Amino acid sequence: MSADKRPVEIRLFTERDAQSLWDLRMLALETDPWSFGESPEELRAISAEDFAARLRAGRAENFIVGAFEEGAAIGMIGCYQEVSLKRRHKAWIWGVFVAPATRGRGIAKSLMQAAIIRAKKIPGLEMLLLTVAVDQPAPRKLYQSLGFRSIGVEPRGLKIGNEAKDEENMVLEFEK
Repeated sequence: MSADKRPVEIRLFTERDAQSLWDLRMLALETDPWSFGESPEELRAISAEDFAARLRAGRAENFIVGAFEEGAAIGMIGCYQEVSLKRRHKAWIWGVFVAPATRGRGIAKSLMQAAIIRAKKIPGLEMLLLTVAVDQPAPRKLYQSLGFRSIGVEPRGLKIGNEAKDEENMVLEFEK
């Protein structure tokens, strides 16, 4: 069976997946440093055991959806709901990543759709927010195809060393 025909399982990461999540997150940070606010150095300060504790303690409003192929984690997307009473109507999408060797198969779209469906079930949640570097046309196009719209650009939203990139803020408002 060719690589493109293998079934991809979309499901929540659990504490049993902590090491594979940590490994995938490190791959993401090293492969696409401009796509994430965290650095590899910051992730190295967090153990897989810390990831397991976070996954174990997770509530329905905070989750990480994974894409798995033959048991291996190949994609991820996180979502967390704001905590304060005045902001609990909002949640943030973070950490969208698909391993480079498995891109181009619609996995990111499947992950996003799964996260959106789950987020819509959270009581009182009215919108999802995310940020994306303005020079990343593929993810921006994906988010727009799923109904996200731009609500502004943050100049120099990410900075590595002396280089900075603008980030676009996007929102998907749920119908009431």
